[in-house]
Amino acid sequence: MAEQKKSDDLLHNILPVNVAKDLKETGRTIPQRHKNVTILFTDFKGFTELVASISEITLVNELNDIFGRFDEIVEEAGVEKIETIGDAYVAASGLGDGVAEHAINCIKAAQQMLYYLEERNRKHEIKWRMRVGIHSGPIVAGVVGKKKFRYDLFGDTINTASRMESSGEPGKINISGPTYQLVKNDIDCEYRGEIHAKGKGEMEMYFVK
Repeated sequence: MAEQKKSDDLLHNILPVNVAKDLKETGRTIPQRHKNVTILFTDFKGFTELVASISEITLVNELNDIFGRFDEIVEEAGVEKIETIGDAYVAASGLGDGVAEHAINCIKAAQQMLYYLEERNRKHEIKWRMRVGIHSGPIVAGVVGKKKFRYDLFGDTINTASRMESSGEPGKINISGPTYQLVKNDIDCEYRGEIHAKGKGEMEMYFVK
């Protein structure tokens, strides 16, 4: 029973609970389309230059420390970590049933992430400057792979969240027009205008104040 619990805990760390349950019971999972999900996408400005200036071990230790705290923050905010890609951190809210405030959840998680980095930078020699992009829309979620399972999200909403991040500024949360419409009555935002996003054209963007 103890070994089974370890196995279950590991599976739940990799996959959402409902997906892990399907895999355990049937050995497969059916991709799901979600109409309303919010994606949080972050990365660090100047990461390439930073990599060249510190040792590999120091880099991994730093990212492990930061992303470990991010994992705790998103869980507390009701957001699901999806993956890390190099220095990028991707998370989503709204994948479960009845998550009405998925956009607010992601913004609150992002605010906590930036606050954590601000406090951390005061105490550490290496200073991390992070951009955050958030976008809301439909996605398809599913597990790919047969031996090494990977839960992933597919669709233009992911790409647009990435563009929100790359079009943002360090220390700020850049959100799209669709996300703004979901949070405008609850969160104070500053309209940036229509800004060109690579591969997307002109898009309305807002900074969370």
